[in-house]
Amino acid sequence: MQDPNADTEWNDILRKKGILPPKEQTKEEEVDGEQILQQQSVVKTYEDMTLEELEENEDDFNEEDERAIEMYRQQRIAQWQSTQLRNKFGEVLEISGQDYVQEVTKAGKDLWVVLHLYKQGIPLCALINQHLTGLARKFPDVKFIKAISTTCIPNYPDKNLPSIFVYFEGDIRAQFIGPLVFGGMNLSKDELEWKLSESGAIKTELEENPRKQIEDQLMSSVRCSVPSKKDSDSDDE
Repeated sequence: MQDPNADTEWNDILRKKGILPPKEQTKEEEVDGEQILQQQSVVKTYEDMTLEELEENEDDFNEEDERAIEMYRQQRIAQWQSTQLRNKFGEVLEISGQDYVQEVTKAGKDLWVVLHLYKQGIPLCALINQHLTGLARKFPDVKFIKAISTTCIPNYPDKNLPSIFVYFEGDIRAQFIGPLVFGGMNLSKDELEWKLSESGAIKTELEENPRKQIEDQLMSSVRCSVPSKKDSDSDDE
């Protein structure tokens, strides 16, 4: 009689049909199965480990695990470095003319720089510095810097203040010069954010220009306050 546990094609067919019971595992197969489960368990848990935990437990991994873990470790390091790069700023840096080349021209690859030229005693410059402080915290991947105008450009005229220059990889991409460009002391942080987003320096979540909303409200108020022709005819009667 044919051995039902034998590894034959016919027995495999009978097992699939349910005629023969499933093949009994040998002790070696049971041991191998347990080892596979243990390896899967290790590989499954290392994905939840920090870089420090991976180093502490590296003696528990076999050669195959170590190769997979090394790839995973490199991915985690790359993600960490990317996060550090994106969050490396977060504040407005004060520079002088001698720092310009290093901080602007040689700022780095894939890096946006926003430079504000200002002077003490000009209210709009102070307002913009205040707004930039908030924007620097909101967009820590962008390098925000400020400098007293004459320390960067000798004899720079005060009538051009405030001035904002936007750079990408050392090349100028946009410039905003003089108080009229900013709309005077009514400039809000959202309006400044919108201006910078139009240059490409920041990715805003604002859906439209906040200045347009204010202008629409003003126009609506003006229309409401001006009597229509029909109302004028009624008054004449």
